[in-house]
Order: sequence, then structure tokens, then C-alpha cells
Amino acid sequence: MSSWPVLVFDIETIPDVAGLRVLRDAPAGLSDDEVLAQALAERAAEGRSDFLPLHLQRVVVISCVFRGADGLRVHSFVDRMPGGKSEEGRVVQQFFATIEKRVPQLVSWNGGGFDLPVLHYRGLMHGVVASKYWDFGEDDREFKWNNYISRYHHRHLDLMDLLAMYQPRANAPLDAMAKLCGLPGKLGMDGSAVHGAWREGRIDEIRRYCETDVMNTYVLYCRYQQMRGGLTPGEHAQEMQLVRRTLAASNEPHWGDYLAAWPEIAP
Repeated sequence: MSSWPVLVFDIETIPDVAGLRVLRDAPAGLSDDEVLAQALAERAAEGRSDFLPLHLQRVVVISCVFRGADGLRVHSFVDRMPGGKSEEGRVVQQFFATIEKRVPQLVSWNGGGFDLPVLHYRGLMHGVVASKYWDFGEDDREFKWNNYISRYHHRHLDLMDLLAMYQPRANAPLDAMAKLCGLPGKLGMDGSAVHGAWREGRIDEIRRYCETDVMNTYVLYCRYQQMRGGLTPGEHAQEMQLVRRTLAASNEPHWGDYLAAWPEIAP
């Protein structure tokens, strides 16, 4: 595939209660639960959802599938809150440092509408450095015509946005498209359960859920490459066998569940 290396990514977030405290000038005597409950109650009274705006989403996991000439691997950057202190800045910086080092083709599902704006805001808050990511051609002339930021460039490919012809009303959920293409879809939980799992300390469950989502995105990306001629049917079949072998070699239980839910011959 001419676009290697490829980095497919997905993030999981929780409400940024510390940010809410700042913006609401919340009294120190209020607990985090009370601050969040007040904010959500106000949103409900205004007819808005309980999903906070993107600048108030705190990143807890960034999961990646990295495909290069040397093979395929899955890796997650995780804020495990050592000593109760958030390491969100480190997590976000590690993700952008990978882009800086590898300069990969980025692939996401709704990354332009959610994941990247969240990472931009959190990176700004934490003083993250990502010069290659933000290059519009000043340092590398090739980036003038194909950079990570411009919607219609493919250095970052938001697969959902592209397949919908950049029409929001035509967007399809990842879970639905994965299942329609014979993939397992979401496993373990969905996005609405992430905050509860985080509060209970089940960070590895969140990571595993995020990793299965990002693997669904990678397999759909390979199908897209076959559709556009980037992979021949034979090459696509070989790539799917590589994915299966890679997951089967892992000791992580969620990959066994993923393979069990993925028919050997997808439609």
C-alpha cells in the first residue's frame, strides 16, 4: 500500500470536571460529582444532551493501529493517574510525537469532527509541541498541498467524513458500518459507559474497548483501499490474514473475543 506507514487512531474521553470548576467558578466546597451534576442539570433544563462540548472532554486513552513495512501493531497511550495525578499532557504529547517521528498517513472515523479537535484543545492546554502535524508547507513544501489539517487532504483521512461525501446528514456510525461489513463492532462497552468505568478504576477495560474500535476502523480502511484500487483483492485478503495472525498472537483476552466474533470470510 503506497500510503504506508498508516496510523489509525481513536480516543476515549471523560468530562473535564477541573475545567468545569474553572469556567463555572465553582466553590471549593463542592465535590467533583456535585460540580458535574449541576452542569448536566443546567444542560438538561436547556434541552441539551449530557455530552459536554469538545473543549471540556478530557482524554484518558488514545489507541492506535500502526501499519508499516515491518508489520502491524496495536498500541495505546493511557492516562493511568499515577498517585491520583492526571498525565493527560504526557499522553497527548506521546501521540503527537509519534506523528512527528513517523509522519504517517492518519486515519480515523469522525476524527475531524471529534478526536482531533479534542486533541487540539488538550494539546494547547498542556503545552504540547507538534510542529510536523501543524505544518502547512512552511517547512515542507509537500505539506502545502497535503497536510494533516485541511479537510479535503488525505494526510489525515477521516473515513466517515469521506464516505459521507462531507455531508453530515449522510454520516454513518462506526459500529453500524463495522457490523454491516461483517466485523464485530463495539465490544465490551460503548462510549456512554466510559466515564462510569473510569470512576471505578477500570481503565484497562476502556483501553480494550478503544482498541477494538480502532481495529474496526483499520479493517474498514483496508476495505476502502480495496474499493479505490489501493489494494488488490488478493492483497486485501493477505492483509486480513496478517491482522488475524497479529491478534491471535496476543495474550490480551479482548482479541480472542474479537476474532471469535469475526467470521473467517467477511461479506
